Amino acid sequence: MKIARVIVDVPAFQTDRPFDYEIPEKFEHMIEKGMRVIVPFGPRKVMGFVLEVADQTDLKHLKPIDDVMDLTPVLTGELIELGKWIREQTLSFHITAYQVMLPQALKAKYEKELECLALEEELSDELKPLFAGRSVIPFAEIQEKQIPYRKVQEAIKDGLVEVHYIVKSKETRKKSTWVKPAKDLHQLEEALEDFSPAAKKQRAIVEFFIEHKDAIPLKQLLDTLHTTRQTVQQLMKKGLLQTFKKDEYRDPYNNREFIQTKPKELTGEQKQAIKPIEESIVNEKHDVFLLHGVTGSGKTEIYLQTIEKVLKKGKEAIVLVPEIALTPQMVQRFKSRFGADVAVMHSGLSPGEKLDEWRKIQRQEVKVVVGARSAIFAPFQNLGIIIIDEEHESSYKQEDNPKYHARDVAVFRGQYHRCPVVLGSATPALETYARAKKGVYRLLTLSRRINNQSMPEVEIVDMREELHRGNRSMFSRSLQEKIQERLSRKEQIVLFLNRRGYSTFVICRDCGHTLQCPHCDISLTYHRKQERLKCHYCSYEIPMPGRCPECYSDTIRYFGTGTQKVEEALQLTFPEARIIRMDVDTTRNKGAHERLLAEFGHRRADILLGTQMIAKGLDFEHVTLVGVLAADSMLHLPDFRSAEKTFQLLTQVSGRAGRHELPGEVLIQTYTPEHYTVELASKYDYEQFFYKEMQIRKKFQYPPYYYLALITVSHPNQIYTIEVAQRMAKMLNSRLSGQSKVLGPTPSPLLRIKDRYRYQCMVKYKVESKLQMTIKRILQVYEEDMQKNDLQIVVDFQPYHLM
Repeated sequence: MKIARVIVDVPAFQTDRPFDYEIPEKFEHMIEKGMRVIVPFGPRKVMGFVLEVADQTDLKHLKPIDDVMDLTPVLTGELIELGKWIREQTLSFHITAYQVMLPQALKAKYEKELECLALEEELSDELKPLFAGRSVIPFAEIQEKQIPYRKVQEAIKDGLVEVHYIVKSKETRKKSTWVKPAKDLHQLEEALEDFSPAAKKQRAIVEFFIEHKDAIPLKQLLDTLHTTRQTVQQLMKKGLLQTFKKDEYRDPYNNREFIQTKPKELTGEQKQAIKPIEESIVNEKHDVFLLHGVTGSGKTEIYLQTIEKVLKKGKEAIVLVPEIALTPQMVQRFKSRFGADVAVMHSGLSPGEKLDEWRKIQRQEVKVVVGARSAIFAPFQNLGIIIIDEEHESSYKQEDNPKYHARDVAVFRGQYHRCPVVLGSATPALETYARAKKGVYRLLTLSRRINNQSMPEVEIVDMREELHRGNRSMFSRSLQEKIQERLSRKEQIVLFLNRRGYSTFVICRDCGHTLQCPHCDISLTYHRKQERLKCHYCSYEIPMPGRCPECYSDTIRYFGTGTQKVEEALQLTFPEARIIRMDVDTTRNKGAHERLLAEFGHRRADILLGTQMIAKGLDFEHVTLVGVLAADSMLHLPDFRSAEKTFQLLTQVSGRAGRHELPGEVLIQTYTPEHYTVELASKYDYEQFFYKEMQIRKKFQYPPYYYLALITVSHPNQIYTIEVAQRMAKMLNSRLSGQSKVLGPTPSPLLRIKDRYRYQCMVKYKVESKLQMTIKRILQVYEEDMQKNDLQIVVDFQPYHLM
């Protein structure tokens, strides 16, 4: 008897282990580790992953596997091991770790049905009309008709009704119809002689197949011969042709042609940087490299040439890019160099497109994947290199469970495949740069731009002085002059503001009332186009009121500056300018990023105004001016990384100017020009910033000198939330060593989101052997409350967002 060890789709501590199931004879030669199966679990049927196939078990009675969902494994042996590691590192469940590796379309959906096993008259009065001549009904109808569950439970106990659990995969495959000859060549030639002279169309089709022999998509056949489906059907009735269905890939790029590019001649610095990576590839040795190169120094060309080396060895490559807005240009570069060998995975694709790209990787039809964070789980089996571009980006950290960091997963996979991992950035994360300085990672430096162009000149404008001189506009006089200058020279401008919407908040000038979200502790943002106030945390929205809801005064005004408001001000100040705005609101629709960037690239606009998504990776040759409108917007957040994030953003956005022949210029508007972050960013002095920031981190015991663990408790009842957080802090204090510091519980910076109160504890530690065990114990103590009482406890061992 063959046994399958299965992880079931029931995320709970008691079920977070493999369960043994008997493999029925019909599946015996079919089931492999890494496949998804449907198994009975208690009264229901659930999906599970096969972790192992064995010959023996200690159990006497085993339930058999019900069904198999895959013909080939969806998880490789390596990904199964990786899932176990992620579970340990993030304290998540096995099932959560495996689910995160698969495209959305492969996640199972559960439906329940009720079957009536008795005569209708035996059922209770509530259930009789429900079945009314039907033997099976969807469970949802009970909820719709609000029939008490108690009545259903009684009927199940009495054996009158049975519940069936149906597992459905959301997977949808695109299929196309193909046509091929149903007879041999000589039989087709014989059949031709029997056609009447009037059957010209039928004759043309048969002649086509005599000449070409191979199968052809039906649509292509109809287009080529200008014929109809009816003609094909007549030939099928005569037994001369037959049709069949074939899986077809959805192409997110609509069969667009990418012009082939050749490797470029490397500069001396690039040659020096690429050498140790290539040695690592040749010797099949795992190393982690930090490629620290100023913006425009040619990091991408190094990525492309090292991948070429990997492909020549018959191996595969993963390239991660952080922002969906970055992918169009990155995809273009990779597709132009490697053509059909490239699959693309990011959140801008539809679930069907993602599934098709994933399937190409699984079937080994491509060699390179370019994508956002989840592409790190691409099911390649022979990896030769992993590259993480803009490695400092916080979007590489998953904020839902399991809370993994793509960089850590890359290192795990790099060790497994004995291949290099390359982390590239102009402004590396402090933790990464510290590791490179200590020799844990190997540091490679590109200190100059290609063609030895100088970095753009940076001017800092003190907005306090502008105000004193009577300029109340959001553009300093210097910025206005420079924009006007660029417009007259037909050059392009990038303006960066780290806020979306029209204004940050709405306030009554009479009574001072600010319009807040009723579900979150945050003010509502005004969106001018729809004349609505929206909460950017829970999506609550209301129409913009004409009067103050508190004192009924009509002196209600908008304050702060959002992208919409800036766009309006730009149109008033520079009526001749063509403006493209890029923020979450304008890029909601599929393909919007690419369309807007293409328009700007083709010079159909003079000014690109946007939020964070335009700060990095974009390369336009006619951009000669970059303006940062409010450099302080991130500096004063309650987050120990706020200075680092601000420095990174300012440096990245400055790097968008003067990347080609034309010299570039950057203007930073700020209310705190004396802040070391603004000052050092204007000089592109990462090294100096690193030393300054490291002193502060050491003094206040933050990473990379200490590790952090953030535990957040949330519940709709504030008193209960505080009680749980206090008990949790007590457990941490009593069980951890004296070297660790437990801070809190304190209210989260945003106390309430979506009607849930949030309190947090933070643990600072260097070495703490009991931490995982203690937090696991806390989660076990509160497991029942989490399942039945709407309590949430979220653990993050590498917190990037402390809000």
